[in-house]
Amino acid sequence: MKIRISGMFILLMMSLGLMAQPAVQGNKETVTEKPVIEFAERVHDFGKIKSGDQAFFYFVFTNSGQAPLVISNVRSSCGCTVPQWPRVPVLAGKSDSIRVEYNTRIKGAFNKSITVFSNATDAGIPLII
Repeated sequence: MKIRISGMFILLMMSLGLMAQPAVQGNKETVTEKPVIEFAERVHDFGKIKSGDQAFFYFVFTNSGQAPLVISNVRSSCGCTVPQWPRVPVLAGKSDSIRVEYNTRIKGAFNKSITVFSNATDAGIPLII
C-alpha cells in the first residue's frame, strides 16, 4: 500500500511540474515581449566651451524591442545638468531622444552623468557628458 501511495504522489508531482512549464508552440517557447533601449552613443564630450554659451546634446535611442518603451525618470548627477525626455511611450522600432543641457556659467572641467530609468531594464542606464 505504501508503494502505491508513493507512486501516485510521484505521478501527481510530475503532472504538476509539466503544467508549470512555459507554453510551447511547435519547438519555440513563448517569449515575453519587452522593450529594449539602444543608444546611438552613451558618452558625449562638449570639448572646450565658453562661459555663457549654450551646451546641450541629444542622446538618440531606439526601442528595438517588441513592446512600448516607457522612460519613467532621468536623473542627473547635479543640478547643473538638466535632462528632458519623452513622456509618452516610444513604440517598438521607433526612435526618440533625451536632451541634456549643461549650465556653462559654472567654470572648470566637468564630468557629469545622467541615469535613465525605464521599463526596459531593472537598473538605470548611465550616460556621460
